[in-house]
Formats: sequence, C-alpha cells, structure tokens
Amino acid sequence: MKTFPDSGILVEAEEFDDFGGWVLDSQFDLEMGSPYLLAHGNGRPVADATTAISNTDAGQYNVWVRAKDWVPGHHPGKFTLAINGNPLDTVFGANDKDWAWQLGGSVHLPAGETILTLHDLTGFCGRCDAIFFGRDDTPPPNALDEATRAWRRRLRGLPGKPVDAGTFDVVVVGGGVPGCAAALTAARLGDRVALVQDRPRLGGNASVEIGLSPRGMTGPLINELSQRHADGDLHAKQLLDAEPNATVFLEHTVYGTVVVNSTIVSLDARDARTGREIRISAPVFIDCSGKAILGLLSGAETLYGQESRADYGEGLAPLRADNMHHGNTVFFRTRMADSPVPFPSVPWATEVAKDFSDLRGQLRKPGLENGPGPLVIPSNFVPDPTVSLRMKGPLTHFWEYGQWLDPYTKGEHIRDHLLRAIYGTFYNVKAMEPETYANLEFDWVAYVPAQGEYRRYKGDYILTETDIRNHKEFPDAVVQNGGPFCLHYPGDEKYDFRLKAWEWDERDKKPYDIPFRCLYSANISNLMMAGKHISTTHIGGSNSKFMANGAQHAIGTAAAAHLCNKYKVKPREVYGNHLPELKATVLGQGRSVWDRKADNRL
Repeated sequence: MKTFPDSGILVEAEEFDDFGGWVLDSQFDLEMGSPYLLAHGNGRPVADATTAISNTDAGQYNVWVRAKDWVPGHHPGKFTLAINGNPLDTVFGANDKDWAWQLGGSVHLPAGETILTLHDLTGFCGRCDAIFFGRDDTPPPNALDEATRAWRRRLRGLPGKPVDAGTFDVVVVGGGVPGCAAALTAARLGDRVALVQDRPRLGGNASVEIGLSPRGMTGPLINELSQRHADGDLHAKQLLDAEPNATVFLEHTVYGTVVVNSTIVSLDARDARTGREIRISAPVFIDCSGKAILGLLSGAETLYGQESRADYGEGLAPLRADNMHHGNTVFFRTRMADSPVPFPSVPWATEVAKDFSDLRGQLRKPGLENGPGPLVIPSNFVPDPTVSLRMKGPLTHFWEYGQWLDPYTKGEHIRDHLLRAIYGTFYNVKAMEPETYANLEFDWVAYVPAQGEYRRYKGDYILTETDIRNHKEFPDAVVQNGGPFCLHYPGDEKYDFRLKAWEWDERDKKPYDIPFRCLYSANISNLMMAGKHISTTHIGGSNSKFMANGAQHAIGTAAAAHLCNKYKVKPREVYGNHLPELKATVLGQGRSVWDRKADNRL
C-alpha cells in the first residue's frame, strides 16, 4: 500500500511568480509527470527564479526537491534552492538519478510569507519540477500514476475531476500548421471549434519555438496563417482570435478521453501552469497532434515503423519490417560577438559529439533553414566512402536522433542527447581553432525539438508509395499533396546524432490525391486525423508528412466535420452518402487549386 505525506506545502515550479531566466518546459508532461522549470542558458547561468509562499503553520519542515541529473556522472544541470535568502547546503541535479525527490535538509518556516529562490549554477539545463515542505520523513510520491496526480491536485487545492469547459461542434487537438488550418476552416464554416495545443505558441514545427517552413502543397489559407510577425511568430493565433466561433486552449496537454461504444464523447486536458484539468465535449474530433494522441488514448488502431517491401510492394521500403522511424531534431544558431566569449569544458557533451566540429546547417531565423556555420576539419579526418546523401550539403535535419527509440517515453532523452551533441560540437570548434573562433557564441538553441514520426492511424484505406507514384485515382479524393519522398536513415558509425543517408526522391514533381478514407479512423467512429499521422505507410508518410500537406488534410477533415454536424452522421457515413457535398465544401475553403483534370473529376 502506498503511503503519501498527508499534509505539507507543495510548490510546483511552473507556478513560480517570476521565472527569471528559467523557462517552462511542459512538453514531457505525459512522460515524466509534470511541467518543470529549465535553466536553458547554453553555458551561462540564468537569472534566479523566485516565488513567495504563504504559510499559516509555522514549524520545522523537511525540504524535498524533485529534480533530474540529466547526465549522471557529470551533473551539468546543477542548481540550489534558497529559503528567505538562505541557500540549502544540498546541490540539486547532481545525484546521478532520473526524475526523483531529493531531501535537501530541514528548515524552520515562519508564519506568513516565505521567499523561495532557484539559483542556476551552470546554464546547462538544470531542471526543477516541484518543491515539497513535509512535516514528517515520508517522501513525496514519484510514480507516474493517477494516485500521484491526485496527491498533487489535493495539495494544490484543485478539483478531483476535470471541470466542464464546454461543448463544441468540433474539437481539434494539436496547434501545428495542420491544427490551425483545421480550426480556422471549421470556424469559417460556422462551426464552434475548440483548438487544444500543448505549447504556448501555435505552429508546431513551424512555430517560433522551432522555426521550420511549411512544405508541400500550400494554398491561400495555409499561406495566410503561416505568415510571420517580426518576432517570427505565425499569424495563426491572431487569425483564430478574430474568429468568434474559435476557442484556443494554449498550454493544455490532452491526457485522457471518454469513449462510449467506440465513439469519443469528450477529452480531458491539463493546463501546464495551473494544473487545472478540463473536459471538452464534441460530436466530432480531429487529431492534428502528429502523435496520434487521441487514438492512443481512445484505442484506435495504429501503424508504427517501416513496413516491409512485400507488405505493399513499395520500392523504397526495406526488405524486412522494423520499428525505425524518423527521429527528432534540435535547431540552433551561432554568431560572432564583438569580443572573446568563454565556453566551459563539457566532457559530458564531447563524449557524444566526439571530435565532430561542423556547425553548419543552422536555422538562420524562423522560416530560413540550412544556414552556414563554422567548420573545423580534424587532422585525422578520413571521409567515409559508404555514406550516401541524396541531398547534398550541411542541412539542418542532419542533426537527428531517436529513430530506434520510443518517442512517447524517450522524448526527453532524445532532446537531451541532441543538446549534448550540439554543445560538444560547439566546444570542439572553439577548442580546435581558439584564435579563429574566440568570439563565437550561441545566438539561440531550441529546447523544443522538431518532432519526427510517431504512430500513424489506420484508416479505411492506407496510402502507399505506389499510389503516390502512379497518381492513383480515388473516388473519394478530397485534397491533394505534393513534394518528394523524404526518408531519413540513421546509422553514422561514429556520430549517432547524424544521419547516414537521406533519400530525397522528387518523383515526377506532380501533385497526387489524398482519399478521404485515409483521414478517419478505422475503428473510432467520430475521429479524424490530419498531418503526418494519417493512414499511410512509412514510405507514403515520408511525402504526406510535410506541414502544408497536413494542412490540406486538415481542410478536408474540417469540411467533413461540418457535414457530420449538418447531417448528424459520422465520417464514414460522409464518405458513403455525402461525398459530392464534401468535395464541393473543400473546394470552397481556400485550399490549393487543383489542376483542371482534378477539378473535372469532381
């Protein structure tokens, strides 16, 4: 039987009054249990985070801090906690443990206000989840389960169950370019739409947090929402705020669904900053998360990894099926300062980077990739003649890792490994040519990775490489996609954060059709999907995955959701009984103009 502290003071780091130079990192909530504060200073200690707590029960308390030593044996992310200006003796993030509560000592808390201060010691990703002041020796719960969630809710004074946040005509999960396109289309069709996004910014891999350009089949609506403000942020939020039918829930992580008879009734989401849990209901749901998160929570059938060549007769497929997928990428940018900039020795990073010293392939600014950067060639460098790169050049996505790991449970590790590779490479460049690069410094390093492939949905049809190459005609074609097959292959023998090969097959460069049957779940009756997790093989998805292509899927699903509400039917019934009206509705929603042949088929 689990024993939890029955009283005490829980201070969640995400609720600090002033983050200082720390940032809120909520992207791994489902993986490690909570949002946390991250000291992301790229080697320069960040400003203190502070908060005030009020205590009515003066006395002696044990101080517990939930932290993570993200490189055991090296401890790059160390920090201290001060209480009313008095630092505890314990240094946190240096105990060789993954996320865990560490006892920091015993203190006397007076009645009234107490000031807490997180002090970063390194600038290298120290992380604090929460602080607990307990009256006995019982450690706080560390498990990732409902009992721990309930304990946190109770101590924070939050309701035990999700609060009703409303019923909508359609709910869209995921605020990337596809999700924004779905929500904007639904709102403009007159449907009351809720968009649930787990980040503070919209755009996903195109957001200012990451900065990629939407590729694939663009169009008026996609171009409209993908324009950027001076700071790099997309216009999407501004456009959705202007729609009276649209409600945007930022920084809300979807963690549960209510399913009745293979139909989603509602979803539950948690606010990253307050921990408040809400329930949102609708007759139709569109998953644009890129992770198939609604499907995984609802029992939808999914596909994962690479299918074999024999499965679908795909020429680009491997001979044997496996679980390899596209990994994640962390982007960065360097610059030359006006004076020398020191950078500490980072043995914990160079053990990953080794002697790699190529900082090319930078993201120059949001929307502008594949930028130049410093290159130092080691004296013992010997080119690998076996490396085949169909796309030549030092491109941003050569920094990729995690292709053989579970992206749902190893996301933080994947991100951290890439950060170590970047920091180690940066150190190598400065150390190998100290005079040339004395002034080199980081301008920006993302702490949110560009996410690659996760699970894909199984729909009533699975799109394949052959369908795309042959421009197969589908009776239920609703949108078109474009672009090459873009396949990333890991396996660099020395640098596991670098690709070994990159297939960039432009086919005939002509657009191809996406059938509606690829855009709804095979077994969850009211669930549709748009983006890189539609019903396709790994090879087919390497083309349909592009963000603008996903936004085309999204326009199609939003139009279908409109008809689902109009006729009180499910997506499969729209396919069976309302295809002409679906196609006509899609054509009116500002997507890319099809060629004349495609339009005539409608």
